[in-house]
Amino acid sequence: MKFRHLGRSGLMVSEIAFGNWLTEDTVEPCVHAALDAGITTFDTADAYAETRAEEALGQALRGVRRDSVEILTKIYWPTGAGPNDRGLSRKHIMRSIDGSLRRLGTDYVDLYQAHRYDYATPLEETLRAFDDLVRSGKVLYVGVSDWTAEQIADALRIADDLGLDRIVSNQPQYNLLRRVIEPEILPLCAKEGVGQLVYQPMAQGVLAGRYSPGQAPPAEARREFVGRLLTDDVLTRVERLRPIAADLGLTMAQLAIAWVLRGPGVSAAIVGGSRPEQVRDSAAASGVPLADDVLDTIDQILDNVVERVADGPFSPLTRP
Repeated sequence: MKFRHLGRSGLMVSEIAFGNWLTEDTVEPCVHAALDAGITTFDTADAYAETRAEEALGQALRGVRRDSVEILTKIYWPTGAGPNDRGLSRKHIMRSIDGSLRRLGTDYVDLYQAHRYDYATPLEETLRAFDDLVRSGKVLYVGVSDWTAEQIADALRIADDLGLDRIVSNQPQYNLLRRVIEPEILPLCAKEGVGQLVYQPMAQGVLAGRYSPGQAPPAEARREFVGRLLTDDVLTRVERLRPIAADLGLTMAQLAIAWVLRGPGVSAAIVGGSRPEQVRDSAAASGVPLADDVLDTIDQILDNVVERVADGPFSPLTRP
């Protein structure tokens, strides 16, 4: 397993991170498979599975030396029925961190991330609350997830002006089929030292070859995916990546992850899995280089089906 700095911070993370949003009995064996493969970075969020995903991750990491892993969690989405059980207000942040620490079974998290941008809370209020958590020792670093370039720039400017702790990371969706962060977010973050913790590097299984052209996807897949990802055009082009992966001695999933990791400013690719063998397969993508001619061929194959402009706002304009 290779390790990278999280942005310009001194924190090192495994370039393959394990993301948990499940509560099933499969979490513990998958976490142990991740540890065995050298993964030390574990990501979750308070809202996943109505807070139970944090509990499952905490249980799976019980007995693991705390200093040997990096635990990441997030805040924004509702965790209760009340009007203050959501968003990025000081009240919600200060209450939620204690709940996350209790569920995760730790007295601090390595990275606390704003899961979306909160239009209903002044950005200064959120950043001051984050800064207070860092000063208290409950949080070591702070970051954001799915923020626009303008929102990230505003957060950095306010932190610099007020002497607050700066964000060191952004967690965006990024993969071969979705590259909307490339024009503005990646250049800004590279300049400012904000690392990318990218999620869905396999486009929820599409780039792993899970779906075949000409075959109807399962009903749950039809609900989960943007329709264009499951068209015959997209799936046929993805199938053309299979011999490229085979020639390199890689699985389709490993090729997709290796492509993400070659991106400028990417600190880690977050992978999931419901079976230990899936985690081991993903972890094997660490340190895999891709030659320029391979990257060019991939771009030629996928060019017309790549999403380069977001089809809507990253964050809800009103709190959910």
